[in-house]
Amino acid sequence: MKEFNASRRLFSVLAVAMLSGAPMLSMAQNTAKFNDYGWPEGADEKISAKSVAWLKEKGWWPLQIAFQPPWSGQNTVNLVMDKKGFLSKRGIESKLQAFPSGPAINEVIISGRFQFGNGGNFPFTSLVDKNIPVKTIAVVNVNLLHAMLVPIDSKIKSFKDFKGSNPPATIGIVTGSSAEFYVQAAAKANGIEIGKDIILKNMPPGEQMAMPKGIDAVVPWDPTPTIMTKERKNARIISDSFPYNIYAGTFYARQEVIDNAPDVVQAFTDAIAEATLWIRKNPDEAVAVMQEDPNLKNYSKEILRQQISDYNLLYKPNFIYPIPVFWGRANEPIYTWLYENKRIQNKLTGIDFARAVDTRFMDKTFEKLGWATITRPSFLPENWSTPMDKTPYPTYMNSLNTSKPQAFPEKGDLTRDWSFAGKVYKK
Repeated sequence: MKEFNASRRLFSVLAVAMLSGAPMLSMAQNTAKFNDYGWPEGADEKISAKSVAWLKEKGWWPLQIAFQPPWSGQNTVNLVMDKKGFLSKRGIESKLQAFPSGPAINEVIISGRFQFGNGGNFPFTSLVDKNIPVKTIAVVNVNLLHAMLVPIDSKIKSFKDFKGSNPPATIGIVTGSSAEFYVQAAAKANGIEIGKDIILKNMPPGEQMAMPKGIDAVVPWDPTPTIMTKERKNARIISDSFPYNIYAGTFYARQEVIDNAPDVVQAFTDAIAEATLWIRKNPDEAVAVMQEDPNLKNYSKEILRQQISDYNLLYKPNFIYPIPVFWGRANEPIYTWLYENKRIQNKLTGIDFARAVDTRFMDKTFEKLGWATITRPSFLPENWSTPMDKTPYPTYMNSLNTSKPQAFPEKGDLTRDWSFAGKVYKK
């Protein structure tokens, strides 16, 4: 208990330091008008010629952005930000390049060839573990569904039904991924022994989607579970990851850019928020933007729209704020698991994640919008006090238990009046 309390005090000190030491905060933008999707008129800031010259000298012009096209929520923000010109209007020349996975993005970030990237909790942990100089500037894709699916005619109704399987049930999964973390936690909670009751077979998501014969279950993440249950109808969900992991991906920038061209990072952060709002106002047009990307040509319009509903529209738009302490605590069980299984070299804690977050840019973006910064995600119940290392977690809002988007703004969300779709919301 002493260690826990000490950790909590250190988190508190770190949080105060990070939130108060915000030299980039400028005077509030007393912008009176907002466009129809809620971005303040006249708030766009062009990056400086000095920053452009520095980036060119580094060989980083145009800027390189790495993203994952099939990764729901994150893909929409990146594609809209690029296709709608939210970076170019701020003076940024950039190239958005697709990668198949987080580890592939890590390679180009580590090499220095890319300056901005997106990563899930596992790939970003690898960057932190390797002490790669990057900082999270925004959160994307919270509460990504990972699910265990069985064939439609399977006798398995729940995770516990695998107990005593003889021979062991074969589970198709991407080993070493967040899906494996979920299965390991769920197995422990349900008294299932891996290696005795079930065995894990490494299998890419594309192969899992086919629900191949001889496989008792698969464990993909969205959009694959949704495609399997709603379009292919070749499987049903028997368990999900929400009780075992509160998930978020991050949008991050190299530290050198933060140190030498902070106006560029600010422009990126503003563009992320502007894209988030544009999608909120124009979800069907966002689908059309995504359909332009060749990597998404095999996804139906209906699936793309459903994924936007689940990962861009379901929660209050302030979910993009990178809360250092909360997300550090949420990731800490993953760090422990990765370290104990010798997947990372260092025994990381939530504090390490908090140190890899720079809130100054989103602070300024929220200041422009007149939004209050947050210290906990809006999808958690008001009375949430569950320790993050105690699973299964109590129920919280996610895409499986609700389809109604959260209202925004509500009391406490604004620091001054804000408007969206022509309606003015009072502070």
